Amino acid sequence: MNDTRRGHRLGYTRVSSEDQNTVRQLDGLNFDKVFTDKVSGGNANRPQLTALLGHAREGDTVVVHSMDRLARNLDDLRALVNGLTGKGVRIEFIKEGLTFTGEDSAMSKLLLNVMGAFAEFERALISERQREGIKAAKRAGVYKGRRKTLNAVQVSDLRQRSAGGESKASIARDFGISRETVYQYLKAAPDK
Repeated sequence: MNDTRRGHRLGYTRVSSEDQNTVRQLDGLNFDKVFTDKVSGGNANRPQLTALLGHAREGDTVVVHSMDRLARNLDDLRALVNGLTGKGVRIEFIKEGLTFTGEDSAMSKLLLNVMGAFAEFERALISERQREGIKAAKRAGVYKGRRKTLNAVQVSDLRQRSAGGESKASIARDFGISRETVYQYLKAAPDK
């Protein structure tokens, strides 16, 4: 059977938390489908990225705002780009102005590696500065840590629902937190 399907334009957006907005990433562009993850780039479990990889077919174009939205590090970036282009999928990075097709020149491959390395380096610098800032704030006695997501009543409700046998995934969805955060609340000693 002859496949007459035209290539689809697929967008991928990612932000690190539920309360962040993805609008600016692909604003004003039209897509057949957009896949959005609201999870840290350091998290290997990104359901919408997995869905995108399963959905993309030969002739499609995947558009991403920037390399750091797609990959956690240079190795991941290369693997994702090579995996997509190996299936005949074109990938475009808006911020960097780069497009990869699988038939890329040596210069394009170099740019992928250099830009990906810079993005990884930038993320490492940000993390290092954050750790230094927290350390300095602790020494000065002003560091309070991250504000708790749930109040005492919500934590009590979370614990009761878990004790009643409700799934951690369902509880996490209802409270807008990760399953890992549910487990952290369950492990923490109840407030007296």
